[in-house]
Amino acid sequence: MTATLLTRDFSHYVKDVDAQIAHLDLAVEGVSCAGCMAKIERGLSAMPDVTRARVNLTDRRLAIEWKKGTLDPAQFIDRLAELGYKAYPFEPVRAELDEADRSKFLLTCLGVAAFASMNVMMLSVAVWAGSDMTQDTRDFFHWLSALVVLPCAAYAGQPFFTSAFRALRARSVNMDVPICIGVTLALAMSLVETVNHAEHAYFDAAIMLLTFLLAGRFLDQKMRQRTRAVAGNLAALKAETATKFFGADEIREVPIAAVEPGDIVLLRPGQRCSVDGEVIEGRSELDQSLITGETLHAQAERGTQVYAGTLNISGTLRVRVAAAAEGTLLSEISRLLENALQARSHYVRLADRASRLYAPLVHAAALLTMLGWVAWGASWHDAIVTAIAVLIITCPCALGLAIPAVQTVAAGAMFRSGVLLNSGDSIERVAGVDTIVFDKTGTLTLPELDVVNAGSVPAEVFNLAGRLALASHHPVAAAVARAAGAKSPLAEVVEEPGQGVRGFVGGHEVKLGSPAYCHAESLANEILSQDPEVSVVAFSRGSSEHYVFAVRQRLRPDAASVIAALQKQGIAVEMLSGDREPAVRHAADALGISVWRAGVKPADKIARIEELKRQGRKVMMVGDGMNDAPSLAAATVSMSPISAAHLSQATADLVFLGNELSPVLAAVDYSRKAMRLMRQNLGLAIGYNVLAVPIAIAGLTTPLIAAIAMSGSSVLVMLNAIRARHAGQGD
Repeated sequence: MTATLLTRDFSHYVKDVDAQIAHLDLAVEGVSCAGCMAKIERGLSAMPDVTRARVNLTDRRLAIEWKKGTLDPAQFIDRLAELGYKAYPFEPVRAELDEADRSKFLLTCLGVAAFASMNVMMLSVAVWAGSDMTQDTRDFFHWLSALVVLPCAAYAGQPFFTSAFRALRARSVNMDVPICIGVTLALAMSLVETVNHAEHAYFDAAIMLLTFLLAGRFLDQKMRQRTRAVAGNLAALKAETATKFFGADEIREVPIAAVEPGDIVLLRPGQRCSVDGEVIEGRSELDQSLITGETLHAQAERGTQVYAGTLNISGTLRVRVAAAAEGTLLSEISRLLENALQARSHYVRLADRASRLYAPLVHAAALLTMLGWVAWGASWHDAIVTAIAVLIITCPCALGLAIPAVQTVAAGAMFRSGVLLNSGDSIERVAGVDTIVFDKTGTLTLPELDVVNAGSVPAEVFNLAGRLALASHHPVAAAVARAAGAKSPLAEVVEEPGQGVRGFVGGHEVKLGSPAYCHAESLANEILSQDPEVSVVAFSRGSSEHYVFAVRQRLRPDAASVIAALQKQGIAVEMLSGDREPAVRHAADALGISVWRAGVKPADKIARIEELKRQGRKVMMVGDGMNDAPSLAAATVSMSPISAAHLSQATADLVFLGNELSPVLAAVDYSRKAMRLMRQNLGLAIGYNVLAVPIAIAGLTTPLIAAIAMSGSSVLVMLNAIRARHAGQGD
């Protein structure tokens, strides 16, 4: 009989980061704390050719990157098994079902533990109150407590026992190990005491400890689910299929993977768009609120850009595909949001290191406490009870939750305000910012040009100029076409490079282009003398009619109020722009920015940022465009609009959505609030242990009080972290 060799092929789940690096997402079971995250990341990062290993505690996902062709993905699963964790390729639907099952199981365990706690507490009260109770009656109540608690603890403690066993099997410890030792010792001691007819037993302490721990873990699970729902809502916008044209009249519904750039797809009313592209036929309204941040419906017509995830409201559209599947704006936002939920600051790393040291310290403290009490003359019984209290009260759950809880809540809140994190410690760096340097074009202004003197041009002339502008590729001409709402270009239009376009309407020659080309220099000079920062494009009909359109980028609608709010918070604001001096001066005056420079080259921006940093300033650079990438990298922290060139987005630590500048202010407010809460949580966690450990070692607390104190500290830390959902200056 021939043996069959079982092979595991995970190539379907591997993605290419670039020509050298491969990426794989794995779902990992049993990840419950910062210590688990650090253990997994260290274990995988130690493998040769692994360039990145990052655990997202929110959805228990492990992202691994390695040099192509050097490792088999199955090796990662084997390595995780050695560390004590079961893993499998991450699939969103399966992960969502697993999380729902886990929440249901935790709630069931909590219900069982709470039921047992209520019943055993009533029995305990009967023992405490019965000062004249006979020995037989007390034994009966103790055995009855054991009958209730032991099976309930065996069931309700499964989340902790399973995790601890997995860690011990991998020859390591995690936060659940001291919990399980404390519960097991308390139950064992209680059983021994009951057998020996002792006056006290600790069944109530053991089951109450499990109840409080399960309540904290369930609250933590629900908080993570709520934050993960932000990413889930975004993922739900991704349509899995598209209606693709295979000819003039034949359409088929195909998987999105079968759609390529250049294809034509049909978008019906009520459908989510599955691609990025340009409308080539049809009219409708689009809801783009979750993609661009705009709450008003956008008009869609020929030439309109559409994005995956937008909802088509009314009409039918034909769209020429520019990007599909992983190349869309929605995919880029999803990637940035994943980075936000995986973000790891200096404080998180500090808490991780402390959590790793905690388990051995807790065990050592409990052992030394027991031996110390015995050496002091206490009985083994009393010494063990005191050691159990030390094990329970020193569990580092609060410390492990202190920073990740705030980071998770803050990242979700910032996303709802239109801010996406692209760097692990960006919250920490933004919180310390005292100077913000803005680029002008595409940052303080909207990306698209707008005609500012449309009201002075007759409607009939404006419409004709717009139709003529459709034949030109110049951005200023495109602004005229867009402002005029032009739908169909004129026939037989000739473009003369560097000058403009011309055609014939009603026997008259019409031209659109430079003022010299249209013989409108005097009119153009008059407009430029009044408003020097505008760009001009001229239109002529015949030899007697001449018009000039003034075109410029509009400031973002809330730019002035955001700049004022930043300055009110004591943040210095500067503007560095490569644009002409009149345009920059006009924007600076309108926004109340006193420090500005025009005609600035990329090297000059870097020099100014370095000068500010030498002065001790913490500089945020907010810029858009290819030439801003070096200055974004030079700043303490950087931010770009989602419309920025891809290079700028890759360089920026944060990205913001929509046409408003308010996300910049939101980033500062949320980051400062998050940093205050992180410090508070660290203070609460450390302060709790500084106070609680000596009390427990001194034997001044019982295992039950220790359980209440330890669980209370974890719940307090989580409740404080939830405050990061709302930005504000007060604590």
